[in-house]
Amino acid sequence: MLKHFLQFKDLSRDELLYLFERARVIKSRFKRYQPYHPLVDRTLAMIFEKSSTRTRLSFEAGMHQLGGTAIYLNTRDTQLGRGEPVEDAGEVISRMVDIVMIRTYEQEIIKRFAAHSRVPVINGLTNEYHPCQILADIFTFIEHRGSIKGKTVAWVGDSNNMCNTWLQAAEVLDFNVHVSTPPGYEVEPERAGLYGTDNFESFADPMDACRGADLVTTDVWTSMGWEAENDERMKDFADWQVDAEMMQVAKSDAIFMHCLPAHRGEEVTAEVIDGPQSVVWDEAENRLHVQKALMEYLLLGKIES
Repeated sequence: MLKHFLQFKDLSRDELLYLFERARVIKSRFKRYQPYHPLVDRTLAMIFEKSSTRTRLSFEAGMHQLGGTAIYLNTRDTQLGRGEPVEDAGEVISRMVDIVMIRTYEQEIIKRFAAHSRVPVINGLTNEYHPCQILADIFTFIEHRGSIKGKTVAWVGDSNNMCNTWLQAAEVLDFNVHVSTPPGYEVEPERAGLYGTDNFESFADPMDACRGADLVTTDVWTSMGWEAENDERMKDFADWQVDAEMMQVAKSDAIFMHCLPAHRGEEVTAEVIDGPQSVVWDEAENRLHVQKALMEYLLLGKIES
């Protein structure tokens, strides 16, 4: 059955736990320089409306390492950039490749494309969600601290696509998210796609959100597409910088994550992101491994070995 990954809750708890285990196996093979080519003769189309270093590199290298081929398409260089309907692009592109990754603006764009696609579609990032990054983040947490079930994640900063996806993940995998945003930037449950609020709590003070947390994480104050608000956001978010004081009120073995690129001295201090509790480099690498597991699963289903 055709399956897409457009937002985190598109996969069940069992499917996600399977992906984390497959990512562990695939990463282990990679580290041992053990060739693994289950996707020979398969082609991935990567469609970028929003540019990215990590998304392109992790998908392109990942598909190559699985034995397949990746084709980079920028909407400025395609008929999509000249007004071709998204539905038509979905019909045509999906007849020529085996799987599609799209990094774009509105979630509605990727939903419309997927509705007209014959092949699996993966969300590489939209304004609303960033599911592949949270896959990598949770896998990284599992590597360092074991199961995330029942744990507490502190999100400090903007209620953006990363925050929305953490909230979805908490509902599916049964952990808690403490969110602290400046006034006017609060979580919108409907936009986040939440079923309820049992796994989510808001805090006016970011120190309170971090208190007792197992993981503290943040993102840039101004996401791509919101640059016109940058000056205003710099003022509004001044008290929401993750610093050593916030990490000290988290659990003694708490770790810090950031999806990168990071602005040291803005959303996080250099002391934290470059310090001993930071796992941002493992987190960045793990995009490669979880996305390989994801593409394998969407194309081949569950692998026994």
